[in-house]
Amino acid sequence: MTNPRIYQDTPFIVGQTFELDDNAFGHVVRVLRHKEGDELCFFNGHDGIEYRVELTQVKKKTAFAQVVEQTRVTNESPLKIELGQGISRGDRMDFTLQKSVELGVSSITPLFTERCGVKLTGDRLAKKREQWQKIVISACEQSGRVYVPVVNDPIWLEEWLAVDTDALNINLHPRAQHSIMSLPFDSQNIRLLIGPEGGLSDEEINKASAANFKEVLLGPRVLRTETAALTAITALQCRYGDLG
Repeated sequence: MTNPRIYQDTPFIVGQTFELDDNAFGHVVRVLRHKEGDELCFFNGHDGIEYRVELTQVKKKTAFAQVVEQTRVTNESPLKIELGQGISRGDRMDFTLQKSVELGVSSITPLFTERCGVKLTGDRLAKKREQWQKIVISACEQSGRVYVPVVNDPIWLEEWLAVDTDALNINLHPRAQHSIMSLPFDSQNIRLLIGPEGGLSDEEINKASAANFKEVLLGPRVLRTETAALTAITALQCRYGDLG
């Protein structure tokens, strides 16, 4: 049976004993009911390594583990895909973030657009971003990734379009002339723009075009925002990445 994979933002060293942080403790002890002597797999999200650890002490409110060994993991896609996702309502946004991480995106920027229909400011916005980052971490734990994609601060679409980059910029458009399979591919860095429910307005599409975003068609049917994002990422990974 595979040891559970747990994220904790800690610099691990083989032979070291460390204390589980609150999130790891809650998951390992309260939810999974692990006890002293049990083995787990930890990763910190940024060094590309999995660490096999053994629980050495479990108390009512704290737990400690010793790092037994480390293994470098090389399952990241050669593509660096930044998803610019129009913020959608309810579980749709959560679903999109979770599955896009499983498919290998490198970072996610939630975007305010004319039709996003979600009003978030101040503390509510900060809490929502924190919630989205937790969803991303959970997706990494499940999918075997050791690098945790960052959920960037949500910004307006115009601000995201204005970023100076050498990435290949892609915008899905139902009237586009080219498919992902026929894109002139000359960069391992991709910025993928997905509109919210209701899509991007004509003005926003024009702004994306002016910002050198290539319009791409996914097929003859209209896709929901979460379907569009995952279909596009899958197609990119099949054509240029590590799916196939």
